[in-house]
Amino acid sequence: MVTRPVTANIIDEQGLTIRQPGGRYVVRPRVVSSVRQAFLNDASYDLILMTMKSYDLADAINPLLAFCPNPPTVITLQNGLGLEEIVIEQLGPGRVVSGTLTTPVSREIPERIIVERENRGLGLAPTAPEQKIGQWVQLFQSAGLTTLRVPDFHAMKWSKALLNMIGNATSAILNRHPSVIYKHRPTYDLEIAMLRETLAVMRRLKYRVVDLPGTPTRRLANAVRLLPSAVTQSVLSSIVAEGRGNKMPSFHIDLVSGRHKNEVLYHNAAVAQMGQKVGVSTPVNQALGDILLKIVAGEIPWETYQGNPQKLVTDVKQYQEQARTRKP
Repeated sequence: MVTRPVTANIIDEQGLTIRQPGGRYVVRPRVVSSVRQAFLNDASYDLILMTMKSYDLADAINPLLAFCPNPPTVITLQNGLGLEEIVIEQLGPGRVVSGTLTTPVSREIPERIIVERENRGLGLAPTAPEQKIGQWVQLFQSAGLTTLRVPDFHAMKWSKALLNMIGNATSAILNRHPSVIYKHRPTYDLEIAMLRETLAVMRRLKYRVVDLPGTPTRRLANAVRLLPSAVTQSVLSSIVAEGRGNKMPSFHIDLVSGRHKNEVLYHNAAVAQMGQKVGVSTPVNQALGDILLKIVAGEIPWETYQGNPQKLVTDVKQYQEQARTRKP
């Protein structure tokens, strides 16, 4: 386990506590504070899990290749779009397995991990034709983690991104819990428009929506795509409130933490970029990505939007109007 020096020292002394609905236990992994240390004395591994944030993935590849020029299979577990391609470009085809974790996990303190729900699991998908991943599916299954093999990694990652984007960027921009976003009709309509844009890009790319462990993504997509907002609002509001609990979404956590990066770059902004590439209009995703990234960069004061949903709705409408005027 490679982590920051302070965290490595704490876990080395006290172990890593895992708390889940069925109880708690302590594990004592081998912990180091650099990739170099992990490969001292010609250490070798069967499998490497890349578990850092999406915006840290590219920087993690160089030290890996420096000390392990011929790495074993690598599983990418980042949320977001276009990340597997970064690793494949560096490691070559056939070495990378795409992964997505639907089990919500949080870190209370550096040495204490909370598994918030056990009825979810892991999706794994090959990234190259004829790539065999059965042994890795079996590995995680035998460890007690529900693991699903998905044939198409693009479909898997876009389906997970669809779930990740629910109430995420909007919540971060407005500094409000997603349940509040979904109960307020103007921001709810904004969310539905964002999800419909994402589904339209997926259709253009011919990526199907797939169910992942514990997540009926296809039913959600069909409801968003086919049913009027007035019908879906109460149902989706309840699902969002129950699914999130008191926890704020990841984009908000990064913003509050003062990080100068945000995973919206690999979600709403990535959807908008791909929409432009394939000719699908995505003004809501473009707006949410632009606004949040400008807040992160300090170009827009966060106070401009905090608790001001009408300001956000108005600004998004300007993006939509600009998109309409650009159409031939």
